[in-house]
Amino acid sequence: MNSLDLIDSFSEFKQMKNIDRPTMMKVLEDVFRTLLRKKYGDVDNFDIIVNTDKGDLEIWHRREIVEDAAVENPITQIGITEAKKIEEDFDIGEETYEKITLESFGRRAVLAARQTLASRVGDLEKDEVFKKYKDRIGEILSAEVYQVWKKEILLLDEEGNELLLPKSEQIKTDFFKKGETIRAVVRKVELRNGTPFIILSRTDNAFLAKLMEAEVPEIFDGLIVIKNIVREPGEKAKVVVESFDDRIDPVGACVGVKGSRIHGIVRELKNENIDIINHTSNLSLMVQRALAPAKITSLDINQETKRISVYLAPDQVSLAIGKRGVNIKLASRLVGFEIDVYRENEGGASEEEYDIDLEEFADEIEDWMIDELKKIGCDTARSVLQLSEDELVRRTDLEEESIKEIRKILQSEFQDDKKS
Repeated sequence: MNSLDLIDSFSEFKQMKNIDRPTMMKVLEDVFRTLLRKKYGDVDNFDIIVNTDKGDLEIWHRREIVEDAAVENPITQIGITEAKKIEEDFDIGEETYEKITLESFGRRAVLAARQTLASRVGDLEKDEVFKKYKDRIGEILSAEVYQVWKKEILLLDEEGNELLLPKSEQIKTDFFKKGETIRAVVRKVELRNGTPFIILSRTDNAFLAKLMEAEVPEIFDGLIVIKNIVREPGEKAKVVVESFDDRIDPVGACVGVKGSRIHGIVRELKNENIDIINHTSNLSLMVQRALAPAKITSLDINQETKRISVYLAPDQVSLAIGKRGVNIKLASRLVGFEIDVYRENEGGASEEEYDIDLEEFADEIEDWMIDELKKIGCDTARSVLQLSEDELVRRTDLEEESIKEIRKILQSEFQDDKKS
């Protein structure tokens, strides 16, 4: 193997890994200095010349010419007799330059150098990938599906770099096949044992934010700012926006004429329902906007417990809660308070006396279970009993046996009242 072989293989690495040539040539020089150090010990008297234009390399051994008997270190000095064999005109005190060939190092040493070069180039490539994607966190990119596994999808970018889309970062209804192109946001970049891992996400809030930035020029230009986003990926999202220009309606601008701007985002997110909300610093007003389309009759804010009691007409309760409780859950996350939904009283005093607040059953029903029921608008015993077991199981996080036990406790209370 000669130096040309090494440089050729080096050039292949350069083309494949897209690392700039000066950096690669510096690596090559370091590899040969290591080779020289192993053979000669001292490398101060060796000059390594790398031609970045031609892609070739030369090694020259520089020594001072002394009397034959005065040679103390053959690495730094050469006797006059030996020097004249190189060039007849040499004289004592001058320096000789002798070209070193790869063959002089031996085949084993050259193979080791090539392996070292491959390893260094590989490390360089990893560093470049890490730096590149570290600066792209929060950006959207498109990549091709290379392999689909149970817990994650392996993708390749346009340069062949490997990217990962974990199952936890996919929308529930996402389904991709090999060869398809996926859009996702760069969520994080990690180094594990020196290897960069680029983690993508389609469920991160930044993905929705970047999609909106791409579709709404006013957001890209900074005239409208996204203040907050809460999501249940693939189901529903609430986006709070604010305009810095009084002439621009932030909600209308984000939705577009006949929903033209928002529709593309909804399709990308597998029909995720997106509510655009105009920002306000008024907490009461924000709660009303967050619970839309439900119309709130009144509300009570407790700053100490960070809870908000919301009172609605019976026909508005289900709207406020939303399918599977998603609407009220997102509204609570949006305002930073736990929201409890209560029905307004529709009957007279006798009916009010006949119903019982769930808090009265705190000694028999655990607090977290009562809170679960309140989240779906069931704040009294009768409001719970009016719903079937199946519906209560579907709308809460309670187990079927827990629902049966709760209903039994509530029913027994009314039976006891009738007996008395």
